[in-house]
Amino acid sequence: MSCFDRFYELWLHQLKVHLHQLVSAPKPSNPTENEKFNNQTNQLINRVITHYDDYCRVKTHAAIHDPFSIFSASWTTSLERSLQWVSGWRPTTLFHLVYTESSVRFEAQLMDLLRGERTGDLGDLSPSQLSRISDLQCQTVREENEVSTELSHWQESAGDLVSLFSDGDDEPNIERLAMVLEKAENLRLRTIKTVVEILTPQQAVDFLIAAAELQFGIRGWGLDTDHRRQRK
Repeated sequence: MSCFDRFYELWLHQLKVHLHQLVSAPKPSNPTENEKFNNQTNQLINRVITHYDDYCRVKTHAAIHDPFSIFSASWTTSLERSLQWVSGWRPTTLFHLVYTESSVRFEAQLMDLLRGERTGDLGDLSPSQLSRISDLQCQTVREENEVSTELSHWQESAGDLVSLFSDGDDEPNIERLAMVLEKAENLRLRTIKTVVEILTPQQAVDFLIAAAELQFGIRGWGLDTDHRRQRK
């Protein structure tokens, strides 16, 4: 087990702790409690974002020394690896998550919203928020494509394995691969931070809960699949 494998196990355990805190976070019962709620919730949100920041920083540092082990992602399940984009989740997945959660909550609370009762959660996104999220999605798609193109160029330049290893100078190629991964990690982190900035504290909590539950759900499904395969 590599150092990053051990780090990821600890990181995932702490994410589960943060998820429990997010789920258990109290909600304001009346408008007079909003300020106190927002202050407490923002502190919790900042801790979760810092946790994602730590993951990005450590993973990028590990890639500088051994990008191939990071791309092989031995700490993940077969299912997780099949869904990865540049050794991690695709940033635009976050927008599908926001739209899905918003749609489900909106339909469940439609009558309340028609009566003018504001829920304040992801089902209650304002037109301004939806516009900003849409703009961010378009920007993120462009940046995803740029990173994908860079990775494609690296793969094309490394395609001639004979010349790659016969000239004894593969370090620049390895550095380029690490740089591609760093750009992907930065895009992932920047996207989740910007989405949270667009949302209200209560909406951000809903979003971070959905993101963590999706990660644990896919991992759990992947572990079950891998275990069944091993038993066979």
